Amino acid sequence: MSSAPVTEETETSDTSGPDAADGPVSSGDGFIVRQVKALVGLWRRSLRFRVVTSTLLLGLVVVSIISLTMYRSIADGLVDNRISLAQAESRKLTDDAQAGFNGYTGTPDLPVFASNLVNRTLKAPAGDESRYVIFTRSVDNSSDLRIPSEESDHVSLESVPTALRQAVSADPTRQQTMVIELDRPTTDVVGTSFPSRSTDSETVPAVVVGSQVEVPSADKYDIYFIYPMDQEEATLGTISRSFILGALFLIALVSAIAYIVTSMIVTPVRRAAAAAERLSSGHLNERMSARGHDDLALLGQSFNEMADNLQTQIRQLEGLSRVQQRFVSDVSHELRTPLTTIRMAADLLHASRDEMDAVAGRSTELLHDELDRFEELLADLLELSRYDAGAAVLEQDPVDLFAIIDRVVNSTASIADARGSDVTVHRGPGQTAVAEVDARRIERVLRNLVVNAIEHGEGRPVDVWVAADDEAAAVLVQDHGVGLKAGEASLVFNRFWRADPARTRTTGGSGLGLAIALEDARLHHGWLQAWGEPGAGSRFRLTVPCAAGGPLTRSPLPLTPREGDLPGRSG
Repeated sequence: MSSAPVTEETETSDTSGPDAADGPVSSGDGFIVRQVKALVGLWRRSLRFRVVTSTLLLGLVVVSIISLTMYRSIADGLVDNRISLAQAESRKLTDDAQAGFNGYTGTPDLPVFASNLVNRTLKAPAGDESRYVIFTRSVDNSSDLRIPSEESDHVSLESVPTALRQAVSADPTRQQTMVIELDRPTTDVVGTSFPSRSTDSETVPAVVVGSQVEVPSADKYDIYFIYPMDQEEATLGTISRSFILGALFLIALVSAIAYIVTSMIVTPVRRAAAAAERLSSGHLNERMSARGHDDLALLGQSFNEMADNLQTQIRQLEGLSRVQQRFVSDVSHELRTPLTTIRMAADLLHASRDEMDAVAGRSTELLHDELDRFEELLADLLELSRYDAGAAVLEQDPVDLFAIIDRVVNSTASIADARGSDVTVHRGPGQTAVAEVDARRIERVLRNLVVNAIEHGEGRPVDVWVAADDEAAAVLVQDHGVGLKAGEASLVFNRFWRADPARTRTTGGSGLGLAIALEDARLHHGWLQAWGEPGAGSRFRLTVPCAAGGPLTRSPLPLTPREGDLPGRSG
């Protein structure tokens, strides 16, 4: 058998297989994997779920973008406003401090005067945490007279960034402003801080405004005002919570609207799908309710009009089919009587052909042969008419397919000898292939396959394989003749189709054998499939379920070389 790679796509007739598009969720998958697979399956099946989910996600993205933009705008506005207020207040307090130092008369001592001035003028009242003050010597101060630094509670000189101190020293005529993260100790229930006993702290944003004053006899000193933005942070927290609640409510509202709107569309579509399914199953009187004048009502009206037209056309076709079937049946039956008379006359002439001249004798033989073919054609037409009318029935019993193929091989031995082909049945010792089938019909199918293999095998050997498993039994007939061209494997079962119209049939076939064989296979809920390649021969495979009406998802024999190797030759 040739082992060349197959380039021809396998063509099959009347095949079906398991739907592997969405397999069941394996019990070995984890919980998250099962949930993801369930969501993916729901996404594929439900239009409503897709619309609502898409609306939810898109709404979440849009609301998030809008909320973040508005939140950032409000936050920037609050910070800018706080900086402006802090700069204005700091400028006034710095001017007051400079005026106080300018009015210093020498008493009390300068350090005491400076401390009193800072505590009285610059620091916030007790319990007011809205402003902190740091009074310290400037970076470039070279005076020998030093005034101790003054600091509000909870802050220290380390709270002021070095960059800000250097900026104040570099340009003492202007205020320098910076936003920092201020670490300060937390407070107890009544609001009193205990920095010496507690290591807990909180971080809040704060505005730092630095300025410089001239202290008599002590040169330059810096004043830093620190304004915690507690109120602004609380405002932003309230705003963010409002945005979140509003966004959730808006998304839920939009999703609910999408669900309702989708339901208004999906429900009629599902009803149309259900009606179409019932219509396709043979309920030709199925119709949709079409009320109103909207698009859905138009869909219902269009569906009903389509159903009416289909019902009319199907009934017309059924009527034509019945007329045609009756015509074929009647003609076939009516032809039997004159055919019988012609047959008797032809047999009489055929028996006396030796007494005739050569031309008349040859004509008598041709008449006899063509009458045989005509009778076979008439029988095939009657058989097809029974299939078309749905009158064919099965008489199924457990049968060994090896016994049937043996009878077929024996009955076709004379044809094989005339063509010079050896027919070999490959079987293992004690091998059986039992299936519940109609032996007469299966024998007719196999006879057609074997005869066709002999006729198209070009005198080469014909191989037959029979196999069975728990589900199915199969017979594969292979010839090594001309093979089949691309696309012909799906045409060989058409009525009166021939691969080569110029090729003569040596066995006198009617051209309906494979068409009847396909109907016999379908009647058994089985498959009849063909494969071929030019120069490599062809294969025909019959597969039937072992149990009558049983499932059929696979065949125990490969149809093409790429599906696997056939069992080794034996016997």
